[in-house]
Amino acid sequence: MKMNRNDIKISQDKSLLDMEAIYEFLQQSYWANRRTKEKMIKSIEYSFCYGVYHHNKQIGFARIVTDYATMYYLCDVFIDEQYRGNGIGKRLIEEITRSDDFKDLFGYLSTRDAHLLYEQYDFHLEQEKVMTRIPDFLRKK
Repeated sequence: MKMNRNDIKISQDKSLLDMEAIYEFLQQSYWANRRTKEKMIKSIEYSFCYGVYHHNKQIGFARIVTDYATMYYLCDVFIDEQYRGNGIGKRLIEEITRSDDFKDLFGYLSTRDAHLLYEQYDFHLEQEKVMTRIPDFLRKK
């Protein structure tokens, strides 16, 4: 779907977020498809969020966990498949990385398939330095 850049709104106003649309997308994602709706809502409540809208319809989202002093973790980034290919994802990441809140902090993220997008905004792959712990409910027993 082609559109005018002015038709897209990026907002940090959580009251505009469409929780159903976000949940539906995350249930189709490879990284959050086992997350409950309750956990999603709680994660949004305690995070800095960006919503992306086309004529008031939510078409994208990004969530940031941060201490606002040294680092942030960028996660749950999505653009609705129908709207991809219009530079909306680039615009969202650019807005985040250039914002006064985050431009001077270390940024972290995890991706399986969007390395080229994030590299454009100075994210670098550092495999040997990052460790993760999988939550108990996801570990095989």
